[in-house]
Amino acid sequence: MIQLYGLRMSNYYSLVKALMIDKGVEFEEVKAPPTQKDDNLERSPMGKMPSIGVDGKYLSESLAIAQYLDQIAPEPALLPSDPFAAAKVMELSCHVKLDIELVARRCLPELLFSQPVSDETKESVKVDLERGMAALERILVAAPYAVGPQVSLADFYIYYSFGLASGVAGKVLGMDLLAAHPRVKSVIDKMAEHPSVMRVEAEKAA
Repeated sequence: MIQLYGLRMSNYYSLVKALMIDKGVEFEEVKAPPTQKDDNLERSPMGKMPSIGVDGKYLSESLAIAQYLDQIAPEPALLPSDPFAAAKVMELSCHVKLDIELVARRCLPELLFSQPVSDETKESVKVDLERGMAALERILVAAPYAVGPQVSLADFYIYYSFGLASGVAGKVLGMDLLAAHPRVKSVIDKMAEHPSVMRVEAEKAA
């Protein structure tokens, strides 16, 4: 059985948990906050969450974990069988993760810890978020999912990245991140009804 380490409050922990549920992989949740303690660094070299344990070996980073899950439990597939189409899913997932969610995190201290972020940082984040959203629109299909008619890894990244990014944009920047992007919002709304996502969110709220 796989051990899933982290906290339910983490969007990437929730993403990995939803993938495991989707694939019917047996796992147990192990509460493990992000620390620099030796045991946590053994599981996750930067002390981040989530990480997983498999027969005494450990793996961190959600993209790497997703790839591992897709290989040990091929159905339902997270990536299309066509190599180029699969790469496009990874490309889209990386854009969401790096150019939207990670950008928004620069203002997270103000949202979570009441530590003011400079006006210069806020303006920079606004500009970078707008560029990231424009980039996403250029490669998004949204018919009805991110890359076509089937759920893919990119849909999970969109759902769990925008939960954080939209919150930061709205509460810290006064910016409606999805107002001009109905196709992205449509994917998020669709994923909110996905069974594994619904279970994760229900258990998080319990």
